[in-house]
Amino acid sequence: MAELKLDAVAVGWPQHVYYLGAFWTHWLHQSALVLFSDGRSWMATANSPAKNVAADEVVSYEAQWNATQRQEQPAVVAQLVAGVLTSRRATRVGVDASPISSQIALQSDLDLVPIDPVMWDLRRTKDDDELALMEQAIRCTQAMYERARQIIEPGVLETHVFTELHAAAVETAGEPLSAYLGNDYACGSGGGPPRKDRAAKDGELYILDLGPCYRGYFADNSRVFAVNRKPTDVQLRAWETVNQVFGIVESMAKPGVRCRDIFATVDQHFSLKRGKGMPHHVGHGVGLQPHEYPHLNPAWDDVLRQGDVFTAEPGVYGAELAGGIRLENQYLVTSNGVENLTKFPLEMV
Repeated sequence: MAELKLDAVAVGWPQHVYYLGAFWTHWLHQSALVLFSDGRSWMATANSPAKNVAADEVVSYEAQWNATQRQEQPAVVAQLVAGVLTSRRATRVGVDASPISSQIALQSDLDLVPIDPVMWDLRRTKDDDELALMEQAIRCTQAMYERARQIIEPGVLETHVFTELHAAAVETAGEPLSAYLGNDYACGSGGGPPRKDRAAKDGELYILDLGPCYRGYFADNSRVFAVNRKPTDVQLRAWETVNQVFGIVESMAKPGVRCRDIFATVDQHFSLKRGKGMPHHVGHGVGLQPHEYPHLNPAWDDVLRQGDVFTAEPGVYGAELAGGIRLENQYLVTSNGVENLTKFPLEMV
């Protein structure tokens, strides 16, 4: 804020309100947080002032009338934000990209400065409380894989697998998940959502790339299963090539290492083993979003930092594999290397 000469920062994207103010916004509601340059903070929440949040002052607005949700909530909250900014004589204000911020622009003549890149950068380093939430999300994935090993067999429907894995995640979390249970639940392909009436077939590979979200923080890791528990020699050789990538990543990754260099080394490994390079990114950061900084992808030039949490998800796909193989671990960057946060089995059987 000092560098950008901001009088205040106003955020309305739920993840940013959560990050700065420790308040998770219900998906039907809107909220906002304002941080002033003197360190004071203000928050607006739906229906009643939120308690136990990181704000000096909390106000509320009516998010519903007679049990009906109001569609104009962004405009209502923006009016409150514009009012408090004006009352405290803030003129140059940093804002994120959110429905609230767009309404602030319409309702005021404040000098608004985009701060999303700053927020993304701040969110890279995970604090202990963030790691605790991510580790619980990861425990959900472990339970999901354990359930998958029990039910995946020829004839099982992809929608049944999805339903059973969702139940395992919710039971492990002890509460509903805070985002759609996304990622991949398809067999005999490179991935995708579960398909209606699609049953797993003998000889296919079943990619499960799981991303449950616990109290706003995502896990993201992947395993693959031979539907009949009898992988072919071709499938086993491909699995070994993919699995070897984790040794490469773990030997290279530490603070100060360029993600492009990790990608280039993995790409060379695939070229030597399979005659062609990586078909997609090697991995990506994860936290309040399933994809965030750092990017193990040559389209970006990120450098690893202590406190980053990233995934490594090498994969190979093709008709000869009856689908594909994608394995994915999550890593925490430490002072001198990385810690694997996903120590559960990688085997296909």
